Amino acid sequence: MKKEVIPPAQTFKEILEENKASIYRICSIYAVAPVEPQDLFQEVVYHLWKSLPSFQGKSKASTWAYRVALNVCYRAKLKFNRSNRQTIRLDAIQFVPSSSPPDHHQQEKHQALYECISSLKEADQSLIILYLEELSYREISQITGLTENHVAVKMKRIREKLFQCITRKLL
Repeated sequence: MKKEVIPPAQTFKEILEENKASIYRICSIYAVAPVEPQDLFQEVVYHLWKSLPSFQGKSKASTWAYRVALNVCYRAKLKFNRSNRQTIRLDAIQFVPSSSPPDHHQQEKHQALYECISSLKEADQSLIILYLEELSYREISQITGLTENHVAVKMKRIREKLFQCITRKLL
């Protein structure tokens, strides 16, 4: 694999700026009350800053940032779950409506999708989150440590589960 070296011009701020929206979406999905996405985002930023010197450049900076974000969010969720056995997942997701009037049917579809995602196993949730971020299977495999073929097989199964779940909810 080709080693990506962070050019001196690409500072921590630039890496964060390029990836902050995706990182925040991951934080929003993993956030559980009373942990707010903003708090989780700050924790991820701290860990990115702390681990920047150890970034070896074996992947893209964005891949590294996704991996750190998923690990931090997952650890925070596990810690919260240990202390609070009853947790409602994905309750922090909020859709910001566009300038057009809200489409009730579209909102219903989004709600069904996120309810179905929340019913998946934790590892499958991570995969679908990365997939919805429009990452390639290769990038997902680099972030998760799975082989590209394994990601493809798991994604096929996840999409089938989501399709069945959404179909039941929307019919």
